[in-house]
Amino acid sequence: MEDVRSVPCCSPVGVENPHLDKMKEDVLYHFSLGTKTHNLPAMFGDVKFVCVGGSPWRMKAFIEYVAAELSMEDPKSEYPNICAGTDRYAMYKVGPVLSVSHGMGIPSISIMLHELIKLLHHARCTDVTIMRIGTSGGIGIEPGSVVVTKTSVDATFQPKFEQVILGKTVVRNTDLDESLAKELLQCGIELNQFHTVVGKTMCTLDFYEGQARLDGAFCSYTEKEKQDYLHKAQEAEICNIEMESSAFAAMCKLSGVRAAVVCVTLLDRLKGDQLSSSHEVLQSYQQRPQILVGYYIRKQLNAKVKPC
Repeated sequence: MEDVRSVPCCSPVGVENPHLDKMKEDVLYHFSLGTKTHNLPAMFGDVKFVCVGGSPWRMKAFIEYVAAELSMEDPKSEYPNICAGTDRYAMYKVGPVLSVSHGMGIPSISIMLHELIKLLHHARCTDVTIMRIGTSGGIGIEPGSVVVTKTSVDATFQPKFEQVILGKTVVRNTDLDESLAKELLQCGIELNQFHTVVGKTMCTLDFYEGQARLDGAFCSYTEKEKQDYLHKAQEAEICNIEMESSAFAAMCKLSGVRAAVVCVTLLDRLKGDQLSSSHEVLQSYQQRPQILVGYYIRKQLNAKVKPC
């Protein structure tokens, strides 16, 4: 597997679209930002870490947490939403850290990533690390465990992301940065606050039938068939299930940035489909990915890095 750390220092965020060079203006519509209306290099040129997650509320909580962790907290600051001109996504920034919501599912995160990658490219950002933090359903592991994704697989357990483009199916690689995953695992060991593992993550197109749940509006299979499927997933070394990792992995790999998926498991799907833990317990679980990623960012910024 490719080690992205071998990329030369000051590696830019890549885009593979020759049409962009011919455009007089690039409007990042779903961010309410643009190359003519905003000075993107001035606003975002110092970004080194981007953290994305489904909920706008969660991503604001994350930037507040990181600000405190990095001792950048301003008591007077309310960390305004940079994308306040739209209701699609939310974006917050403190120092070199950008926090962006992506909604739920592959279509939503794909739209966000297209515009995020272009934003980082237009801002001339270099050596960027992008991490998705979120929640998931575990397979045979204790609720509250944090899974750092090694590779994302589809619902047939294959490590690929398929997309139909111009009527043709395009298949893209879904491996994530191996060295980054190891670094995050080491951070989990150093924190020693919760169980952290590296494993495969299954990315589905649906929350109910696509994840073998029995509690949706429709269900065409039995409890035994569900259990057989999930046990096969476990045998394939799949640790958890969510709905964004394959598109995230494929798009980050195309752009040449280091990327990781860090998700906490809210339940063990082998034991049930619905969340029964208290609100307080679930809240504490949801904070674990941000604790791990916040620790990683602080550790990286505190490390002595030779200037480019």
